[in-house]
Order: sequence, then structure tokens, then C-alpha cells
Amino acid sequence: MPHRILIVEDEPTLVETIGYNLRREGYDVLSAGDGEAGLLAAQTQSPDLVILDIMLPKMNGLDVCRTLRRTSAVPVLMLTARSTEADKVAGLDLGADDYLTKPFGMRELMARVKAMLRRQPASATGRPHAYGVFALDDLRHEIRKGGQPLPLPPLEYSLLAYLLRNHGITFSRDTLLEKVWGYDYAGDTRTVDVHVRSLREKIEAEPSAPRHLITVRGVGYRLDLE
Repeated sequence: MPHRILIVEDEPTLVETIGYNLRREGYDVLSAGDGEAGLLAAQTQSPDLVILDIMLPKMNGLDVCRTLRRTSAVPVLMLTARSTEADKVAGLDLGADDYLTKPFGMRELMARVKAMLRRQPASATGRPHAYGVFALDDLRHEIRKGGQPLPLPPLEYSLLAYLLRNHGITFSRDTLLEKVWGYDYAGDTRTVDVHVRSLREKIEAEPSAPRHLITVRGVGYRLDLE
């Protein structure tokens, strides 16, 4: 079955262009022209990925993302007409997996879509793998700390799983983008910092003084088990 992609965007020409390119790649495409309709479609049509504009009538994209994340872990690619970092960070903080700033090229959009859809949990033997206080269960797509499941959207799950499997190794932001996001993300690495900050809120007793997810100044990040 082809992947189903939902486009939530109020610019008809852009919807048509994105939809045309997605269908050419064999995807099943749905669309909604405002935030309320987009949220309903995301909740009822089981898309595999949502392309979500921030500036929407009736309900903005940030509110759609916030509401959707209460019940769904579907990957979200946020579109923004603003280049300010605050808008990008706001979307990532609410659970969006990635963002594109308008105007963007269709080649870049398709690369992001393909990379996001490729992210799947690694094959598992059926038993969780223990990493110190953490347990990685790929069959359940779940990471637990101290026996308690962590509330992780797909990108945070993939990032933490990668760091757990490679604990003790320091990775640059560019390397994490390549290995976890799945494509060569030229330029802005702020998205890694935002996801790291969100992970710290969930796995650290004191996020401002982390014991597990460590910043290596001038290099990147490392996951320590103890």
C-alpha cells in the first residue's frame, strides 16, 4: 500500500504543486485547506505523514500540531513563511519533526518526505535491550526509563534510540542529522538542539544539569548511561 500523506495548506497552487510531485512518486495524497479540517483529517484518515503550514485559517498550524500530538505520533513536516528562529523552534517544541521555510524547492521537500518515511525502528528479536536505566523496545516502538515509558514523538524516539545504541560516543550535530534525520541537512543545525532540549526534559532529573545527554562543547552531544 502506498504511503498516505496529508497536506494542510491554504494556498491552492502550492497544494496542487506539492500534491502533483507526491503523486508522481506514488504516494496517496489528501489535502485540507484550514487548520480545523486538517486536524480532523489527521485524526480520522490515518496519514503516514502530515505536511502542515503554520499560517492557516480557523486554526493555526502550531495549534494543530499541539492538539495532534496529544493522541498521535504521526511525523509532521512544518511549513513556515517566516525565517525567524522563534517560529521554527516553536514548531519543533510542539512536536513537529522537521520544518521547511517558504519558498522551498520540490526536490528538497521530496528528500525530507522520503527521509521521514524511511525512519523505522530497527529490527528486533522480540526482547527489549537494556542500556543502564533505559530499555529500548523496538517491537513496541518504546523507550522506558526506570520501567516507565517515555512520551516520545517519532523523531525524538529515533534520536534517543540512536544515541543509546551508540552510547559513550560523541556525535556532531551534522552527523546526527545525517544518521537520524536521514539526509544531508545543509546549514541550520538548530533542529538538533531543540530535540536534545526536549529529550532532556523527559530523561533528566535536572535538565539544566544533565547526567545522561551531555553537551560536548565545540563538538556536539553524547549519551552516557551513568
